[in-house]
Amino acid sequence: MNLNKILIVDDDENICELLRLYLEKDGFETVVAGDGEQAVQFASKYSPDLILLDIMLPKLDGWQVCREIRKTSNTPIIMLTAKGETFDKILGLELGADDYVCKPFDAKEVIARIKAVLRRSNDNEKGNQIKEVRFDKLRINLTNYELEVDGKIIDTPPKELELVYHLASNPNRVYTRDQLLDEVWGFDYYGDSRTVDVHVKRLREKLEKISSEWTLKTVWGVGYKFEVR
Repeated sequence: MNLNKILIVDDDENICELLRLYLEKDGFETVVAGDGEQAVQFASKYSPDLILLDIMLPKLDGWQVCREIRKTSNTPIIMLTAKGETFDKILGLELGADDYVCKPFDAKEVIARIKAVLRRSNDNEKGNQIKEVRFDKLRINLTNYELEVDGKIIDTPPKELELVYHLASNPNRVYTRDQLLDEVWGFDYYGDSRTVDVHVKRLREKLEKISSEWTLKTVWGVGYKFEVR
């Protein structure tokens, strides 16, 4: 039986032990890291299927760990933190986190979130078909996570690429910010949708004035769409 491997990253031994017991009871395999440097090493060494990542860590904090892992891997990451400020939630998503759980948490809820994130991740990886959309001077490849603009590959964070792929795969369809959070990030984001605006702003810096045949358009009072003329 191929068990899903979860990397637990927290400097609180009690929390690590609680999560380890619940996860192993539910059929997961676990690896535990107690600081940020060890987390980066273990993410590479053990190739976990998902990472539970605390923010307040010794050596490297959770933000730095997330940045390092995202340089080479799209392994799903769920942030664990005692902080509940909107700023932290937005930053976590911008860095490529897939979900966010505030402490104190119910271990059963964490397991439910893990299963949901793994399910979405597995759905995305099913089949060998190339996920790609093309328009004039634009190629968005979700299989290889490549954004090609006017013949040049543009370095693009995973969530930005997933967002523009989602919009461009459904040209001229208007999405609300909440819909995009749900369908791209995959969870309810407590009604705070500024992270979508931030990602769209960054995408526009890469895509503006490239072609007259399409545009990333704001629909005022509603949301956004990838408009094809």
